[in-house]
Amino acid sequence: MAKPWCSLDITTLSASYAAGTRPADVIRECHARIILDRSKAVWLSIKPLDDVLSALAASERLLAQGVLQPLLGIPFAVKDCIDAAGLPTTAACPAFSYVPTKTAAVVQKLEAAGAILLGKTNLDQFATGLNGTRSPYGIPASVFDARYISGGSSSGSAVAVANGSVSFALGTDTAGSGRVPAAFNNIVGLKPTRGWLSTSGLVPACRSLDCVSILSGTVEDTLMVTQVAAGFDPENPFSRREPDGIPTAFPADRFRFGVPDSRLDFFGDGEAEALYEASVARLTGLGGVKVAIDFAPFRDAGLLLYSGPWTAERLAAIKDFANAHPESLHPVTREIILGAARLSAVDVFEGIYRLAALARQTERAWTAIDVMLLPTAGTIYRIAEMLADPVRLNNNLGLYTNFVNLLDLAAVAIPAGFRGDGLPFGVTLIARAFQEEALARIASRLHRALQGATIGATGRALPLPDITREK
Repeated sequence: MAKPWCSLDITTLSASYAAGTRPADVIRECHARIILDRSKAVWLSIKPLDDVLSALAASERLLAQGVLQPLLGIPFAVKDCIDAAGLPTTAACPAFSYVPTKTAAVVQKLEAAGAILLGKTNLDQFATGLNGTRSPYGIPASVFDARYISGGSSSGSAVAVANGSVSFALGTDTAGSGRVPAAFNNIVGLKPTRGWLSTSGLVPACRSLDCVSILSGTVEDTLMVTQVAAGFDPENPFSRREPDGIPTAFPADRFRFGVPDSRLDFFGDGEAEALYEASVARLTGLGGVKVAIDFAPFRDAGLLLYSGPWTAERLAAIKDFANAHPESLHPVTREIILGAARLSAVDVFEGIYRLAALARQTERAWTAIDVMLLPTAGTIYRIAEMLADPVRLNNNLGLYTNFVNLLDLAAVAIPAGFRGDGLPFGVTLIARAFQEEALARIASRLHRALQGATIGATGRALPLPDITREK
């Protein structure tokens, strides 16, 4: 795909609108680009242009009436396990497909703020995977090299942002699905606190762990979109109210950041290891105090997600469909989900007890640190490699992501440079629940300290921070 005709980050695009650019012209251009890109396994359904322009006109009328529209004319996409009325929800499984009559709660909030939905994007089937190869609709590749995986399960959403089709996209993140594809496409992925964004209208993967994630070009954009979309949903049993008086806890220019006290596994990728160490040095240069922590309980908690009883929750989410139509499932997805039938109630309770013990152990680290800095993924794989060894290599991708939801943490993945072969590498900053704003301020500074930082594969430099957004 050719580079976009203008930068679509929210800061730049909003300034362009204020200077006289017509939102309808931008939306038409984005829609046309998506139609041309339809063959690349990124978009599973595209909203008709007339409907898109009608939604824009309605938002412009609301603005004229004095109704706040902070995302007016900002184009976005949603992962195709999130409902948008009138567009099919497939979860990357054609036999499962249905057309919802109600739009997911988070999408409703974004549209009410003026954001313009253009369509729905590909994913690892039923959001089961971190690699992006598990879809019958095709395999979205990294925007930097078609031989390499895009990351998943929010594969299409990440590529749509990275190639300049939309300003932001909704993904989901149960095990790292909004962070790994961000790393492999040189964009930002924010995984908010569990329950802060409603999951009503989301095809569940693990209902108790699922999060709606935000993928965009800058930390500021992900935080802004998250704040618009967040809020308690009384119709969602897993929705949570944000506690009053959340302490900032750490200033962006003076904080303690944790790094593992033993050598991390980069699976033989020496360049990725060097890029991670460079991020540690940059964060120290920004005022952070490095603190060595015991990573073992975090790692062991993450292993429970696929090696423990939580796979049974994936089966619970779609058990009737999966048992009735096993042949409709992707072979790897089928192996993972139907394999959970062997687990017993005893296994589940033992897993809960084990997680509680590990969570208590991790509390020691949080008394010594404000944030944690980890690689988002230790390395990136070729598509052919992933197809040849789909379970083991996918597990490798989750080493530094799987534990986050199990331990009720917030995380933001940011770009951290490129390997010599031109493939991107990313790091993730992690903090305790409801610390997104403080976390984002540090993440933004670290991202902007990366020399020559650009958005995805667009070649567009990061915009200056929009200080009007800061509280």
